[in-house]
Amino acid sequence: MLGQLASWRGKRTLAAPVVLENAMETSTIPSIHRDPWNKGKLVGQKAPLKLKEIWAIRVRLQLADRRRELALFNLAIDSKLRGCDLVKLRVRDVCQGQLIASRAIVLQQKTQRPVQFEITEPTRDALTAWIASAGLSLEQSLFPSRLSGSTHLSTRQYARIVSAWVKQIGLNRACYGTHTLRRTKATLIYRRTKNLRAVQLLLGHSKLESTVRYLGIEVDDALEMAEQTEV
Repeated sequence: MLGQLASWRGKRTLAAPVVLENAMETSTIPSIHRDPWNKGKLVGQKAPLKLKEIWAIRVRLQLADRRRELALFNLAIDSKLRGCDLVKLRVRDVCQGQLIASRAIVLQQKTQRPVQFEITEPTRDALTAWIASAGLSLEQSLFPSRLSGSTHLSTRQYARIVSAWVKQIGLNRACYGTHTLRRTKATLIYRRTKNLRAVQLLLGHSKLESTVRYLGIEVDDALEMAEQTEV
């Protein structure tokens, strides 16, 4: 009996190094290396378009008779909406009866705050032509997706369309994105009026500091003053 117990204990002590050895082997397995998602990419605020760049894109869309994209581009500039709010618009959101309204109001997805925007005459004309050619009803999405299973254009599809626009006029796609269109008119308004409060209301920001950071106003104003100062 004692001999069997001693033999069993001997087996347990011999098995221990094997377990340790296996543990050491598993600890030396190399981990999978993953590159950061933003490696080699330009991140941060996207540049707004200049007036000549706005017209360069607009004219190309008009000449190509791309009604949906012309309506999307013009409304993106006018509305100053985030991409997630722009693509979810319905026809009734921009209409009063059978006519395109001169002003509209939507509830922002990010802040759950309402924001108003103007719809200029060129944009109203583009929207009227698009809605008529697509045969859209008031309850339909203003920019339906061409993919089955989706009622409206996705933000990813919208981003690809914007990327194609800036590429067509020779701009670096890495420097521009959907927020480019949101910032464009707001930046032009601020540069002409210096009315920061008005721009805050148009962008639907709850804090003035958010508008300052979004437009990069402090940096731009500092550089402008520096350029005007002769030494």
